[in-house]
Amino acid sequence: MDHKPVCFVGGLPSVSIRRWDLGGDAYGRAVVEQTCALDAQYGRRGGALCRPCRMVRPPRVEMADASTARSASAAAVNMDAEFAALKALQNGSDMRGVAVKLAAEHEVNLTLERCAALGYAFVVQLARIKGKAPAELSVSIGRDSRITGDSIALAVASGALQAGVGKVLDVGLATTPAMFMSTITEGFMVDGAMMLTASHLPPERNGIKYFTAQGGASKAMISELVETAFDLISGQGPSLASSWESLDQARVQRSVDFLSVYADILVEKIRAGVNDADQYDKPLRDFHVIVDAGNGAGGFFATKVLQKLGADTSGSQYLEPDGTFPNHVPNPEDPDAMHATVRATLDNRADLGIVFDTDVDRSAVVAGHTGEEINRNKLIGLLSAIVLRETPGATIVTDSVTSLGLKKFIEARGGKHFRYKRGYKNVIDKALELNAQGVNTPLAIETSGHGAMNENYMLDDGAYLAVKILIEMVRLYRETGNKRAMGELLAEMEQPADEKEFRIKFKEEAKAHFSDHQKTILAAFETFCSNLDGWTAEAENYEGYRFTVAQADGDVGWVLLRSSLHDPLLAMNVESSMVNGCTEILDALKPFFEQFRKELDLSVLSI
Repeated sequence: MDHKPVCFVGGLPSVSIRRWDLGGDAYGRAVVEQTCALDAQYGRRGGALCRPCRMVRPPRVEMADASTARSASAAAVNMDAEFAALKALQNGSDMRGVAVKLAAEHEVNLTLERCAALGYAFVVQLARIKGKAPAELSVSIGRDSRITGDSIALAVASGALQAGVGKVLDVGLATTPAMFMSTITEGFMVDGAMMLTASHLPPERNGIKYFTAQGGASKAMISELVETAFDLISGQGPSLASSWESLDQARVQRSVDFLSVYADILVEKIRAGVNDADQYDKPLRDFHVIVDAGNGAGGFFATKVLQKLGADTSGSQYLEPDGTFPNHVPNPEDPDAMHATVRATLDNRADLGIVFDTDVDRSAVVAGHTGEEINRNKLIGLLSAIVLRETPGATIVTDSVTSLGLKKFIEARGGKHFRYKRGYKNVIDKALELNAQGVNTPLAIETSGHGAMNENYMLDDGAYLAVKILIEMVRLYRETGNKRAMGELLAEMEQPADEKEFRIKFKEEAKAHFSDHQKTILAAFETFCSNLDGWTAEAENYEGYRFTVAQADGDVGWVLLRSSLHDPLLAMNVESSMVNGCTEILDALKPFFEQFRKELDLSVLSI
């Protein structure tokens, strides 16, 4: 297996490392070969540290006897297993894994050693991207409320410092959008930021998201980090610090309250957006807004944003950071989270309820006085209405599972609906691409609540979405004198009478080749559905296969079957304007799925 970490020193060839080369004989001669243009320059061979790129180099090893060669072979297997373990942590454009064993079935794979290597690797990558020496770089590290946040922050800081980074800012409790903002905010403007979070996943999980001033890391950048971290671990990986105090204090700045700086940015956005002539500083003084932070990092929005603007926040709940998430999952898509926010909004007769996910890159709201849940398609509809009033004729990019009613709602307001793929990064990247082509695309949003706006760096920021909604709430109240006007706006949007989502898993014996099975099944799905009366393939579709279904008495449904982004399963969404219409669609599909009973667990479909 070849692994090629990038040597970031400008103009010099990259490092090339070939791990154990056993030749044609399994117990033959094992050799670790290394080449680097910097070796000749610095005369550093045999396990020394290459000063410019700071890559740890294991020594050249030549082994002739069979027993030593067997050890080398075992080491090669271990190295392959380590590379696979690191690669398994990659979750598209970030890293995620199990960070602590809270139950017997948990196997920790996001170890502190790997976190330290990933912190080191990020500095290597930053130095190449920025064209700077490590000592000229600064990085910020933030975390949500997860129970492993402190220990992982120390580990990644250890790795970054051993890579030679000039400054580490430990900002403590933060949100994912805030960490991006630390790269562009005057007085901070770090070269790179690391956010420790696993979004809404259970307490044993954690992860790392990476940012520069150009935005979040791409999938390719994460793959490169994995490669570099692997080469560190397979050599003499960075050591772990025992405490923050044991680090080089000249290069570490702790207790940096950047969350308050970020909150002040949001406060000023609302003040400017409302532009209250009477009380500019307190534009929300006539409003009661509650926040449900789910014990994640979002509690600051009540205390540092809403209260500063004069809002009554009584009845807000679960604002205290608690990584065990004792009340409900912090997730705007989770029914328990939404029901808890509805209950708090109605019980306190609030004008609006806001619910955040753990790291506040997603949000949803609850309409005051009615308790209507505004998430998924409704949230996209509300934000689309705001955007299209400000930017007539604009294009709205969404993921693939949005409703027919949403499309009609956007088009009725003169907008264009570009339905793309699942995955917030896919949606945002498509909006960036369209904007670069001259297509005005101010909003990219997924049904999960990940929403990014062109006016806000195309950053998926749940708090910023809440800011836009608060400004609109005040505007509509001024215009109509009705605090229910925002909820009534969505009355014009057709809602499905029936909708279902299924995650159809592959059986254990089919998982080894699930990718091939996915392709076979999807191709067969297209053929099967194309032959059903009243079923029409969507002309514009970028993921899986989506069919519109003509039903009785003018009702319409649709079905989308697609591959999962990360897991060995197929995801299927079904929607209908007819009560129990999804059942009719599923009945038509039963003969199709029966063909794949050997590969698929069909219990979720009751087949």
